[in-house]
Amino acid sequence: MNNRVVITGLGVVAPNGTGIAAFSEAIKKGISGIRYDEQLAALKFSCQIAGKPDVPESLQQQYFEELELKQLSSSGIIYGVIAGMQAWADAGLAIAPETPDWDSGTIFGAGTSGVDKFRESVYKVDELQVRRLGSTAVTQTMTSGISAFLGGKLGLGNQVTTNSSACTTGAESVLMAYERIKYGHAKRILAGSTSDSGPYIWGGFDAMKVSTFKFNERPEAASRPMSATASGIVPGSGAGALVLESLDSALERGATIYAEVLGGNINSGGQRNGGSMTAPNPVAVQRCITAALQQAGVQAADIDLINGHLTATGKDAEEIANWCTALQRNGKNFPYINALKSMVGHCLSASGSIELVAVALQLKEGFVSPNINCEDLHPDIQALVDRERIPEQLLYKDINLAAKASFGFGDVNACIILQKYLQS
Repeated sequence: MNNRVVITGLGVVAPNGTGIAAFSEAIKKGISGIRYDEQLAALKFSCQIAGKPDVPESLQQQYFEELELKQLSSSGIIYGVIAGMQAWADAGLAIAPETPDWDSGTIFGAGTSGVDKFRESVYKVDELQVRRLGSTAVTQTMTSGISAFLGGKLGLGNQVTTNSSACTTGAESVLMAYERIKYGHAKRILAGSTSDSGPYIWGGFDAMKVSTFKFNERPEAASRPMSATASGIVPGSGAGALVLESLDSALERGATIYAEVLGGNINSGGQRNGGSMTAPNPVAVQRCITAALQQAGVQAADIDLINGHLTATGKDAEEIANWCTALQRNGKNFPYINALKSMVGHCLSASGSIELVAVALQLKEGFVSPNINCEDLHPDIQALVDRERIPEQLLYKDINLAAKASFGFGDVNACIILQKYLQS
């Protein structure tokens, strides 16, 4: 089997917009979803701002039964189910009535699950109140809780699983889904990833001093990828979801096609040669990008757009240098590049999938979303890439090929190549 694989549905719960219409408008207009967080301030966090999606109870009630909401405290499961079911509906797919849909599955990633519930469980155990944990403690705190919820709500009969690989989780889930469809093991896979909100997720990053503390009074200016005044990540959360489907199945259904997945690559730097638990091995990053191009069967010269990992730390300039080396392109010859984290912060395990939703929209609608907060471009980046390739305003461009990369803790990397779908 060597099926072509396309994206036929999108869903998103992001700090700057829930639902494709709101999210698309936000990324076109450069709207930030980063806000002051009173809870983080009360807990004496250095970084007192965050990118947290607005998911009102009225929206949650469209996807969960009342009893589920009473028992459910995992924000990551809530975000993921909403994004996943949005994508399923956007693809024009029905919920399996009685018999499972044997051709459809989900690979939906998560970094953690139900940390608040886990904390509650620890205290109840310590206080000898095990029987008061409730019947949903396990399903909320197991990492695969998100795929289990989606599998049940949609009636999926193919593979239902959760992957977890730090910030590469979302990109990895899409590549895993791509391979399953390409080789004929499934017709459709709901791919994506989610991340919980809150201090118990974000506290570790604050303790590591990788979160910015300089913009608590100016939240929307805080996430500054590629900027000379970038001072650290802004923690974020949410979920992105993409329905991947064989081209034959999509054409048979008359489905809308956002983009074609041409291939990609996943690798690790082995925490060698400059790589560590928290920093990427530059050679591994470059190899990941070049292998992705090779596996997708495209030339580096043909890439029109890069959506980078670009976290607003001192590693941004190194990432740009790695792209230049891997593509053998720089200056005015460099592709357009954007960094969604300037608007949403770093959504951790959800970052790759939310950013892939943004890339698919740019391919489908023909635009390059702006980079905000990089008016003072880092001098090391300016020495490598012409300023106009890092647009600060919305550009309407016919984008044909896009590369999306994610790099995560543990020195792990993923790069995906997407192409605008042109009906032959």
